[in-house]
Amino acid sequence: MPRNNTMQLTYLDRPSSSPATPAQLLILLHGYGSNERDLYQIGPYVSDRHRIISVRAPLVLEREMYAWFPLAFTPEGIRVDREEAARARVLLCDFLREITRTHLPEGGKPWLMGFSQGAVMSYLAALNEPGLVSGVIALSGQLPDNAEELNLQHDHFRKLPFLVMHGTYDDVLPVGNGTQAREWLSGNIEDITYHQYGMGHEIIPEQLDQIREWLARKS
Repeated sequence: MPRNNTMQLTYLDRPSSSPATPAQLLILLHGYGSNERDLYQIGPYVSDRHRIISVRAPLVLEREMYAWFPLAFTPEGIRVDREEAARARVLLCDFLREITRTHLPEGGKPWLMGFSQGAVMSYLAALNEPGLVSGVIALSGQLPDNAEELNLQHDHFRKLPFLVMHGTYDDVLPVGNGTQAREWLSGNIEDITYHQYGMGHEIIPEQLDQIREWLARKS
């Protein structure tokens, strides 16, 4: 697993099956309390023709446990530190520019795939700077509740394809977060695909097959 520490964020890098030609980039963003190895291992199952970049979040929680921004788990639910989330979004967008300049991907822009808090980061990046990405795969995530305020380039954002997936029995981010994202995106973009599964806060093989098929069609 080649690891890169020269940019602002550490990441694992897996080349595509055709390293002789410029490859499209698929950026993987893990969830709260995980690390870059988590999604990296499923990369080969969702695409062998994309160059896979699996990024480590910047906030250290414990050994081998990282987050994009702090969360508070309260009896009323999960509370987000919005200022830290905004800083993480700026850091991620800067990383996307840097990785694009460095790797010069086919198509000119990377694809984003995030799980849980990584899906939130994917939404934040796409809503703020849609010109940086080719499309978004959001797994078991949550659309920012002030999404309309964040959508600064609506015309460009409208053209981005989104694949949203959620579990019916998710007890971390309940399925209502998925349906809410579907409803908002359906009214604001031209290309939204939504799948719901009888699962919890996880990723199952059926999803990987559908992600692979969706990426093959869209990229």
